[in-house]
Amino acid sequence: MTTRRKFLGAGTVFAAAAAPSIDALAQAVTSKSAFDQSGLVGKLAGPTQSTTIPASFKEAPQLAEMVKAGKLPPVAQRLPSEPLVLKPLESIGKYGGTWRRAFIGPSDGENGNRIMASDKLLFWDFTGSKIVPSVAKAYELSADGKTTTLHLRKGMKWGDGAPFTADDFVFWYEDMYLNKDIVPNPIADMAAGGKQGRVVKIDEVTVQFQFDNPYFLFPSMLAGDTLIGGGQAVRQAGGNSYGAYAPAHYLKQFMPKYSSEAEVNAKAKAAGYDNWVRMLHVRKDWQLNPELPTLGPWKTVRPINTPIWAMERNPYYYVVDTDGNQLPYMDGIVMTLAENIEVVNLRAMAGEYDLQERHIDLAKLPVLLENRDRGNYDVHLDLAYNGADTTLHVNMNHTADPEVGRLLATADFRRALSLGIDRDQLNETFWLGLATPGSTAPAEVMPESPGPEWRKKWSVLDVAQANAMLDKLGLTKKDSQGYRLRTDNGQRLIIQLTAIKAFMDWPAHAQMIAQQWRKIGIFGDVKEQERGLAFQRVVSGEHHILVWTNGGTELLYLYPSWALPVDVANGAYGIEFSRWYASNGTGGTKPTDPHMLKALELFRSAAAMQEEARNKNAQEIWKIMVDQQFHIGVCGQSPALMGVRLASRRLANIPGRVCIAQHCRTPGSSHPATWYYKA
Repeated sequence: MTTRRKFLGAGTVFAAAAAPSIDALAQAVTSKSAFDQSGLVGKLAGPTQSTTIPASFKEAPQLAEMVKAGKLPPVAQRLPSEPLVLKPLESIGKYGGTWRRAFIGPSDGENGNRIMASDKLLFWDFTGSKIVPSVAKAYELSADGKTTTLHLRKGMKWGDGAPFTADDFVFWYEDMYLNKDIVPNPIADMAAGGKQGRVVKIDEVTVQFQFDNPYFLFPSMLAGDTLIGGGQAVRQAGGNSYGAYAPAHYLKQFMPKYSSEAEVNAKAKAAGYDNWVRMLHVRKDWQLNPELPTLGPWKTVRPINTPIWAMERNPYYYVVDTDGNQLPYMDGIVMTLAENIEVVNLRAMAGEYDLQERHIDLAKLPVLLENRDRGNYDVHLDLAYNGADTTLHVNMNHTADPEVGRLLATADFRRALSLGIDRDQLNETFWLGLATPGSTAPAEVMPESPGPEWRKKWSVLDVAQANAMLDKLGLTKKDSQGYRLRTDNGQRLIIQLTAIKAFMDWPAHAQMIAQQWRKIGIFGDVKEQERGLAFQRVVSGEHHILVWTNGGTELLYLYPSWALPVDVANGAYGIEFSRWYASNGTGGTKPTDPHMLKALELFRSAAAMQEEARNKNAQEIWKIMVDQQFHIGVCGQSPALMGVRLASRRLANIPGRVCIAQHCRTPGSSHPATWYYKA
């Protein structure tokens, strides 16, 4: 086992991230000079936007040949009249080359969604702190906060050349979002003060989101990784139907409104689907349907459910560089299926990938460093701000087993489980001692942090206190092996830990936690599952505890899915609670825990608040969540999830450090469309 002590002995010095400000985060190290020598955490950097539109435009050689053959219009006609202009990080690039990358199967769709992140309506700059234009060229928020107006790019086109207009927003809202067959439950993102908003077309290039109550948070929602703001790629994949717009000209053929239910059902059965709804969910999924028009830099040509997920450039991509070259520079992307993350890491070390940050194991950092020259890559470490790379998400709405459900819904039971975890041992084993052990609260540098004292609240090892709390709950009887017995039938109490081997070896983390829980008499039964199957179980509310991350919660209101039951696509804390919240009480099940209700009440009220008040509101929510241990944090604020980045030395415009917060959509925040091969 490689521990931090052994790793530091090899001559490279690192330390857990902690600093007084976000700008200073990269300097949070034991020895600055040694850290500089390592060269692994660089300066936060990325492309910047320009307001100067080039006088003329150029395109990739392959597209130029298609123009000559009459298969495509000239590049100037394919671009909007006001394209998004990016100044690359280092230099104007060269066209050509295919980005080699890994994925681990059909459930790994986020692998591509993040690369397609520029199909969001608004985005964040490379620092993750400023909203900038993206699909929409500009936005306005009314003085009362009730109306957000988006100004689209005149002449912008879908990937098949069809016009992209306000009609695509109205189609999404009226024909998809309001259709209960497609979207059974409304989403909280589209509600202010519990009242659902509306999408209204003003003209061809102007659309408004109108609400009856103030919604000052809404522009940030559009730019963040929310259900409403994630963009078409991520929010209409995997059975979801969100993202605020959709290609009406293409999807109408699969909907009964534009023919008849009998006709589209017949079409669905002929294509091998049970009904038209199931067919629609596949046809609007860019990962599965190569025919689907998209707005991002690349489009799928071989779907994700094959051993090779392949993409090629979108000839109508709306972004150019400052010299007028239509992006992307790279011709395409080929993701090769890897059986597991071990295979991903072995292939990465062999130099088989050009840039890979997803599924790279921090615990293998010493070996990754040793193989840099052999694999012809550089290693970058990008530090995160979320509290816990590994989090135990407790299902407080578990009903299949009433005894287990009762305990999971009891704060002192959750606190006892947390006090039974030896985070220092886990940190040394899986993070090389580099992470920050503690609760799920965001890093202290974040404006929503409740303060340093909440890092250790119920989140340190205290076996004696944990045992006393469990005894007080009536779990006093034990079997011959020292495990506690249930109070209802006298059998061994078993708490299941559903774990997925994805970005980190969460099954191994869960196994160590289960071993540690022996000292408090709790039998932890680790269930390793494939990601897709695991999340099906979570959405159905069958799990006890899901071992996953709380990444994204560093900005609570932009990605609350791993903090509170507000997302109908996530049942980690109780799917019926999520449905209750999203429906404003008309569906699902209302939580009985007054602390949960208080946290949800505070969360709902934030939409009408200005930024400073929202930050204070978030701090109060975090105090409740940490005190009640709705989710149990282990270790975080590290590069472990997507911050161990391997980049081929053949690539240019690669930042030394990127924002890996959820709303930055790593690696989308550094605009992969601006990367290129030097030769």
